[in-house]
Amino acid sequence: MAQDLEQTLVRKGRITGSVIAASGVLAILAPWLVQVLRLEPRFEMLFYFFSLAGFVWAFVNIYQIWRARRDNQG
Repeated sequence: MAQDLEQTLVRKGRITGSVIAASGVLAILAPWLVQVLRLEPRFEMLFYFFSLAGFVWAFVNIYQIWRARRDNQG
């Protein structure tokens, strides 16, 4: 059972890392995307909010992974 939990936590960690990376890239590319796609400036803020939501989601998942590992160690 401990092996299954560890595999689940590793998978969750990889997904969380991917979301962090994608959120960072989106935040960096937001101004460029707005300029290239000829969108209104308010869409840049929308991209930033999506990025912020990704970081918050990742923070919650990191906390859950930390708690699960701590509880599993006994």
